[in-house]
Amino acid sequence: MRTTILFGGTSRERLVSVASAQALTTALPEAGLWFWDLDGTVHITSQERLQGHEKPFEVPFKADGATLGTVAEALDAAAAEDCVLVLGLHGGTAENGQFQVLAEARGVPFTGSGSAASHLAFDKTAAKLFAGLAGVHSPSSVTLDEADEALAHYGRLIAKPASEGSSYGLIYVNSSQDIAAVRRESASMAYLIEPFITGPEATCGVLEQADGSVIALPPVEIVPGDGAFDYAGKYLKSTTQEICPARFDPAINAELQRLAVKAHKAMSCRGYSRSDFIISDKGPIYLETNTLPGLTKASLYPKSLKAQGIDFIDFLHGQIELAIRKVSK
Repeated sequence: MRTTILFGGTSRERLVSVASAQALTTALPEAGLWFWDLDGTVHITSQERLQGHEKPFEVPFKADGATLGTVAEALDAAAAEDCVLVLGLHGGTAENGQFQVLAEARGVPFTGSGSAASHLAFDKTAAKLFAGLAGVHSPSSVTLDEADEALAHYGRLIAKPASEGSSYGLIYVNSSQDIAAVRRESASMAYLIEPFITGPEATCGVLEQADGSVIALPPVEIVPGDGAFDYAGKYLKSTTQEICPARFDPAINAELQRLAVKAHKAMSCRGYSRSDFIISDKGPIYLETNTLPGLTKASLYPKSLKAQGIDFIDFLHGQIELAIRKVSK
């Protein structure tokens, strides 16, 4: 089958997607490149345009090739051309299951989880519920009506969009004024409020291999340069440290791996995922699962692959094989 890398999208994570695509095309130089623009149209683009694009986390990308039409029309073309899509997409309709439904309806193979798992994992509240049923402990949730009382009880809360990625929209709740800010933001976007848990941040990737076995990759320890692992801390600041394998006690690393696999399976994820945790004084506390984690040269998942001794290109070939096999069943 013809391999095509699809990147871009209409979410706030589209800039990260461009950086992921740069890493993907370096590993798969024979693959075609399709760019999903902010207006919803999909365009062919060249490797020269993509690899020559500087500051992908800050500067929007523009394709230099022919227009394929809407996403649905591009998927029609993918089906007609016998394409397998390597997804360099992150966030929004690209990761919440809507894109996956369109591809599944046309029999187009794609890397990553299917529509149902994508939809479930993207909703942080639902993901916490399903992970919890599998024995993966997460923070309790706080409603807006309970926020003042919860703030007085816990001393500090954290609020985050219920369906968003890359740490966009985080609000650290330390006062009633911060609760008012959450209330304002909640008018246009659903928010998840939780007690703030003090402890090191960690993430753990999970990989489904070509033979169908599922393994956990070495965990990553995250040390934010200024104490906040938000978008700027992830992609724009050089002071953030991402240490893999993590320096935690071996028992903690093993527990992170066990819980990441449990969360992956609880949501029926496919191919690969990455789950985020806080290491509290009671052990790892689950935060969320990403079904299309970043694949940039500096992203956490490729760091874990390297620590496991898996070449990025071998990872991609395995994911392509899984995607094709899923459609062939």
